[in-house]
Amino acid sequence: MPRILVADDQADVLAALRLLLKGEGLAIETTSSPTGVLKAIDTQELDVVLIDLNYARDTTSGKEGLDLLTSIKAKDPTLPVVVMTAWGSVDLAVEAMRRGARDFIQKPWDNARLLSVLRTQIELSAALRRGRQLEAENLALRVSAEGGVKPVHVIAESAAMKAVMNLVARIGPADANVLITGENGTGKEVVARILHSMSTRSTKPMISVNAGALAEGVFESELFGHVRGAFTDARTDRVGRFELADGGTLFLDEIANVPLNLQAKLLRVLETGEFERVGSSKTHKVNARVLSATNADLTAEVAQGGFRQDLLFRLNTVEIPIPPLRERREDILPLAEHFLEQHCARYRRTLDGFSSSARDALMQHSWPGNVRELDHIVERAVLMAGGGVVTAFDLGLQPGREPGVASRIDEMSLEEVERLLIKKALARFGGNANRAAEALGLSRSALYRRLQKYGLS
Repeated sequence: MPRILVADDQADVLAALRLLLKGEGLAIETTSSPTGVLKAIDTQELDVVLIDLNYARDTTSGKEGLDLLTSIKAKDPTLPVVVMTAWGSVDLAVEAMRRGARDFIQKPWDNARLLSVLRTQIELSAALRRGRQLEAENLALRVSAEGGVKPVHVIAESAAMKAVMNLVARIGPADANVLITGENGTGKEVVARILHSMSTRSTKPMISVNAGALAEGVFESELFGHVRGAFTDARTDRVGRFELADGGTLFLDEIANVPLNLQAKLLRVLETGEFERVGSSKTHKVNARVLSATNADLTAEVAQGGFRQDLLFRLNTVEIPIPPLRERREDILPLAEHFLEQHCARYRRTLDGFSSSARDALMQHSWPGNVRELDHIVERAVLMAGGGVVTAFDLGLQPGREPGVASRIDEMSLEEVERLLIKKALARFGGNANRAAEALGLSRSALYRRLQKYGLS
């Protein structure tokens, strides 16, 4: 739940804002003094700070609030701050913006505008937090002076993945649109984040959209935004993902699921950078690099009329195919060791690696769920392990079954393979659709559509 800190020296103002914002599903913290604001920033994770410019020491000039704004920015330059005052002037607004305020609200405020401003800043705050998390997890690549690539927490021991990482190193600094292809669970989003981190846009946000998780009725609004009154539930203006990614990167996952009737609008943005919010005729312009990913064969989708060829040409200026884990077996054990270290730290366990039988089981498994499946298997093993090392029993891979399935893959149709993987995922998680969808790299709605298609329950 987004957390907003509201600062004002009038109790009735705090009460009114608390009532309004809690009704919108926001967590509210309040304080009546600049000192309280600075203390809250030191002790809490906040998404937005909404501050009055005038307090008890000075009720009209705004100086106390401007000094507070400067102090906030000194503590956390990325924390969004919105200022408000009943004594508004152009000069005061300009000075507040110069000191780092994201927006300016004049009292008495308009509820719709206030909510729109705060929600926009919440989304920007979330994007910045994801960027900081990316840096903390060291998922970026360092490019050496010789032009080589040294991955940081990116496992690339196999020749297949080394070739991928060399391609990423060449393409990352460019501004070209990239299509990342590969089976579910191979790490397409990780590659997208590396591309963003290596680009000239790395200081700007990377905004992600899972096209498979969006219903057709809300897809256009999510991408392009809407204005108040555009449809029944449009109570306020909403900024779309393209606007949030302006100057940065937009990652469109499961791009094959974009409805055909909306592909033309997506194509227009890619060609011109122009779009209109739903319910508005005002044209907006953005500059965002588009990275997209899919596990589908888009060329086949084009041939069948399910995907526009001109859109495909715009998306795949460069295509980066990610090999499945079964084709990069040199990476299995290094990845397993990496996940073991992560999950031991998470669950406060001390385990000294994998037994020889566990290593054999890991290498013999066909990994239909790829790297994501390996991550889940190791996580479960950390929880199940009763000794000082992870054993084959802890992994629970049931050797002997997977090779038989793998040997039949070449004789199965794409739909038969997909149906088999869904059945196995459901069985592995005891029929839990949420966990099965996560393991398969699908949204819950996308999994339900496939369950209905294949008559599974």
